[in-house]
Amino acid sequence: MGSSVRELAGATPATRDRYVDLLRVASLGAVVLGHWLMAAVTPDGVGNLLAVVPALQPLTWLLQVMPVFFFVGGFSHALSYRSLLRKRPEGSEDSVYSAFLRARLQRLLRPTTVFVLVWGAAALLVQLLGGGGGLTGVTLRMVTQPLWFIGIYLAMVAFTPPLLRLHERYGWGAFAGLAGAAVAVDVLRFAAGVPYVEFLNFAFVWLAVHQLGFLRADGRVDPRRAALLAGGGLVTATALVALGPYPLSMVGMPGEKVSNMAPPTLALLAHGLWLVGAVELLRAPAARLLERPRVWRTVVAANGVAMTAFLWHLTAMFGVYGALLALDVELPAPASVAWWAQVPLRIALAAALTAALVAAFRTFERPAAPTAPTAPGAPGAPGASGASGGGPLAALGATLCLLGVLGLSMVGFGGLLDGRTALLIAIPVSAPAAVAMTLGGWLLVERAGRGAR
Repeated sequence: MGSSVRELAGATPATRDRYVDLLRVASLGAVVLGHWLMAAVTPDGVGNLLAVVPALQPLTWLLQVMPVFFFVGGFSHALSYRSLLRKRPEGSEDSVYSAFLRARLQRLLRPTTVFVLVWGAAALLVQLLGGGGGLTGVTLRMVTQPLWFIGIYLAMVAFTPPLLRLHERYGWGAFAGLAGAAVAVDVLRFAAGVPYVEFLNFAFVWLAVHQLGFLRADGRVDPRRAALLAGGGLVTATALVALGPYPLSMVGMPGEKVSNMAPPTLALLAHGLWLVGAVELLRAPAARLLERPRVWRTVVAANGVAMTAFLWHLTAMFGVYGALLALDVELPAPASVAWWAQVPLRIALAAALTAALVAAFRTFERPAAPTAPTAPGAPGAPGASGASGGGPLAALGATLCLLGVLGLSMVGFGGLLDGRTALLIAIPVSAPAAVAMTLGGWLLVERAGRGAR
C-alpha cells in the first residue's frame, strides 16, 4: 500500500485541487470522532453525551461538518459530469448520465453493499441463535444509522445534471432559489403549521449546500464571498437559534420536539453557509501545507479508505464497548471524571479496531476501471446492444438505492425476524425490503453504466 500511495501522490497533476481532497477526509474524520465522543454507553444502554451535558452542545457547531462534505461533493460532481460531456459523442447524453452515475456511485455503493451484506448475515445469525438483547440489540439497531448520509449523497449525484444546468444558467440565483425554498418550508412549518412540509427540506437544504460546490468549481467563491458566507451564515444561525424555534444542537438530540437535522432546518442551512465560508477562507494556507510531499501522501492514503472507515466506525465503537463489558471493565457514569479519563483509551481502541476493519474491507473501495460513453451504434453502445434508455434505468437504480439505504438507516437490523419496520415517506419498510432495494438498485446502476461504455 505504501508504494501505491507514493506513486499516486507523485502522479498528482499540478491542476488538481488538493484542498478538496483534504476537506473530504477531514469532514468524514470529524464525523467519526464526534460519534465516538458523543456515545455514552453504560451497562443499562446507550445515551448521548450532549443530552447528559447540554453545555457541550455548542461543540456541534464545529463537529457537524456534513455540509462541508456535500459542498465538496458538488465541486467534484460538476467536474466529473462536465468531463464526461466533453468526451461524449454527439447525441449520447443518455449514456453520459448512466456512465456518470456508475462512476460516481462505485466507490460509494460497493463498500456500502458489502457492509449491508455482512451486517445482514451477522444479524440473521445472532437472531437465529436467540440473541439480539442488550448491547447487541442496540448495535443491530444503531449501526446502520450513518447510512442516511449515503442516501442524501445518492440524491445529490442523481440530481447533478439538471441542477448543474440551472447553475450554468442562473449562477448564484440557482443557489438562492433553493435557499429561498428552504425558508418557505420553515415558514409553512412553524408559522402556518402545515403538516409534513418540513420533509421537503431534506432536498432544499442539502441541495443548496451542494449547489455551492458548483459555484466553487467555477471559481465563484472568492475570499470576499467566502467571508460573506461565513459571517452572514454565523450571524443568521445564531439569531435563528436565539430568537426562533430552533434548538442549539446542530445534530439530533433524543426527545427533542424540533431537530435541526431530521428534517434539516433553516438554522442548519445557515450553519452550513458559515462552515463553507470558513473552510474557503483557509484554502490558501492549507494549499501551501498540502504541497509538502509527506502531508499530501497522508491525504491520498486517507482518501483511499475514508468511506470504508466511515461505514465501519460504529461497528468498531460498539465492539470496543462490548469487549469492555465482557471483561468486566467498569464503564463510569457519562461525563464523570472517570469517564473523561477513559475517553483516550476508548478512542484509541476504536481507532485500532476501525483500522483492522479497513484492512479487511478496503479492497471494495478501490474504483473499477472507468468507462466512457461510446458512439451510438458502436460495439457496447446503447444503440448497438439494445440497452437504449440507459439513463432512465440508471435513474431508477439510483432511486431504489436511495430508498433502500435511507430505509435501512431508519429500521436497522434489530428485529430482523420479527418483521420490524420503520416509516419511510409514510411507507413501512423492513430491513429485508431495504436490503433488496439497495442491491437491486445497484445492479441496475451497474447494468446501465456498463452499457454506456
